[in-house]
Amino acid sequence: MTGTKGTNGIGQYAAVTAAYWGFTLTDGALRMLVLLHFHRLGFSPLELAFLFLLYEAMGVVTNLIGGWIGARFGLRITLFAGLAVQVAALLALSLTDPAWILALSVAYVMGCQAASGIAKDLTKMSSKSAIRAVVPPHAEGTLFTWVALLTGSKNALKGVGFFLGGLLLELLGFQAALWAMAGGLCVVLLVALLTVRADLGRAKGKVSGRDLFAKSREINWLSAARVFLFASRDIWFVVGVPVFLYSTLGWSFDQVGAFMAAWIIGYGVIQAGAPRLLRKTTTIDHGARAARIWAALLLVTTVGLAWVMVNPPPGFQAGWALVAGLLVFGAVFAMNSAVHSWLIVAYSDADKVALNVGFYYMANAWGRLAGTLLSGLVYQWGGLTGTLWGSAALVGLALVLTLPLASPQRKVEAST
Repeated sequence: MTGTKGTNGIGQYAAVTAAYWGFTLTDGALRMLVLLHFHRLGFSPLELAFLFLLYEAMGVVTNLIGGWIGARFGLRITLFAGLAVQVAALLALSLTDPAWILALSVAYVMGCQAASGIAKDLTKMSSKSAIRAVVPPHAEGTLFTWVALLTGSKNALKGVGFFLGGLLLELLGFQAALWAMAGGLCVVLLVALLTVRADLGRAKGKVSGRDLFAKSREINWLSAARVFLFASRDIWFVVGVPVFLYSTLGWSFDQVGAFMAAWIIGYGVIQAGAPRLLRKTTTIDHGARAARIWAALLLVTTVGLAWVMVNPPPGFQAGWALVAGLLVFGAVFAMNSAVHSWLIVAYSDADKVALNVGFYYMANAWGRLAGTLLSGLVYQWGGLTGTLWGSAALVGLALVLTLPLASPQRKVEAST
């Protein structure tokens, strides 16, 4: 990449990351605002899932095309576009009216969520790709640390956003909360315009349309595993657990938001600490093995949680069993996600990392899309336990797809 190494490159990366953090707060808050507001208006679990379908579906196209745009023209364009589209989506969503007929409400909110999904994936791809611009080649230890810190901090902030969304809904109401978030994001966009340089992330060589799908064997397998890994989370995360906590256990909006926030924050903290927990992961090949081990542990955890929800221990309430089980799931899932996020960047060279990251997160979007749809369908037909058993099946498929992963033996930087 042109002129991005060294102190200046780190400053550019810091600017992109700070913008991504600001965006992440609004993204988490918006998720909770939409879910709780429209559930209060009487939307069924399946209708709630439909509200998020285009949000996830847009990620499939956005990550793929956005990675190509970032590699060809630089990450500045994709970052600014993501922030601006999110502001527009928030303002458009504030125009919804409870008096609208159901079909119109669903269609309109799906459209706004689609725009938000485009915004999310443009900013995420920009920030993840920027890491490779400032980390020297073959310094996998440093790369693992930086990727884990970015991913962990992002998820922690998204958790704060979940709590913020529930709190804003209680204090300001739906429309005013959206206006406040749009105003804050405008400030973030202005700062980014003044600090991020044009050539960050731009490939030196020519980028063709064929590069969109010309991937290595390892990237293909890892991307396929990512589809089922994230579907296994979102099948219960998007609709099932928040609605169960509110409707069945009687939690308030801010209590639901606080729990989902705590879950995501804890998940992010563990992601950020993954390099310390995996000190013996000294090569990329070790990372591939770690991906298989942690997928197996996640399968055991998910099956155990589903079993406990059907057969809770004597004197142990189902609500507490769920909370405890989800905390364990979150910890193990965080390790899976951290290893995957490191490997996709490690498998990529610096020149076209945006293309590979975009392709990988396109697979991630497919998984979230499938998980979102299944979350509404399975919860409506099989309840929360149905979503948990479905999650176990999806984790099993993710484990199978990590088995072929292999890599060249490359020593991690000794300083890690």
